[in-house]
Amino acid sequence: MRKILVTEWVSLDGFTAGANGEMDWITAGEDNGEYQNEVVTQADTLLLGRTTYESFAGAWPQRAKDPNTDPGERAFAQRLCDMRKVVISQSLPTVEWENSTLLREIDPAEILKLKQEPGKDIAIYGSASIVRALTDLGLIDEYQLTVHPVALGSGKALFGDIQRRANLKLIKNKVLPSGVVRLYYEYVDKYPTM
Repeated sequence: MRKILVTEWVSLDGFTAGANGEMDWITAGEDNGEYQNEVVTQADTLLLGRTTYESFAGAWPQRAKDPNTDPGERAFAQRLCDMRKVVISQSLPTVEWENSTLLREIDPAEILKLKQEPGKDIAIYGSASIVRALTDLGLIDEYQLTVHPVALGSGKALFGDIQRRANLKLIKNKVLPSGVVRLYYEYVDKYPTM
């Protein structure tokens, strides 16, 4: 069965964005390009919410075609364009980015079906509301959290309104010279009865 992997940038106090949606506290880090390439090499499907989808669709297709874009970034952009994208949104009328399909709601049976399909893993970038919903359903296999050495005090909490405790096990970590720490957690209580 394919795994669902979450990759999130978070503050030390667990926020994915500040109180006004600001993300100026994020530093890409010394190994960010290498790390992002690992994620898209391990996965062949992206699971995205509306906000992340609109951000990605507004940037990556153009970067994939722009000859002035760094070759490594252009290759990464093309990889994102080639990947299957499953977008969960009640408000988007359509999805235009190539290889994208739209789901109107999180249906646990649909997500399990997606996990059971052949292929590589499924990656979630951002999309905190989807992460919270799938955490409650026990459908996420691994959380890859890039923790930045800043405390925001308030903002958009990654796990702010989950309905059940998520027991996680640290399986790997990496400390970067900047003080950014990448933590890899496995969800211990996967696939509860729905």
